[in-house]
Amino acid sequence: MDKYLMIKTRDELLRINIEHILYFEADRNYTKLLLSEGIQFTFAVNIGKVEDMLYAQITDPNTILIRVGKSHIINKRHILQINLPKQKLLMLAGEGKPRELVIPKEPLRMLKDLLESEVAGRNKKTEEQTETE
Repeated sequence: MDKYLMIKTRDELLRINIEHILYFEADRNYTKLLLSEGIQFTFAVNIGKVEDMLYAQITDPNTILIRVGKSHIINKRHILQINLPKQKLLMLAGEGKPRELVIPKEPLRMLKDLLESEVAGRNKKTEEQTETE
């Protein structure tokens, strides 16, 4: 079942399929939203309020979207590469077009560790299921 996020401002209403979100990026009191199809929106809501909307509207949003540092909320399913030395996160948008984000090293390191632990957890579950069969 598709999950949707509704972003309401005084003058706008956006209804977005969560799977199509590439990332949100803070820009002072505004937030930019980039969808995987390349469509971009900017709205007058700060990124903290966007994060609050995610938690209010979606059950366990961290399974798909995660806050990375002060300026970004990204869709984990679109991550292609994390490069710590260059402080770059490469996201794969629609039609195979990459999108590069510059993110400070510490939040990027935390994201890398989180993704690695998720994969290790899934592998451990798979091993346990295989042993019980």
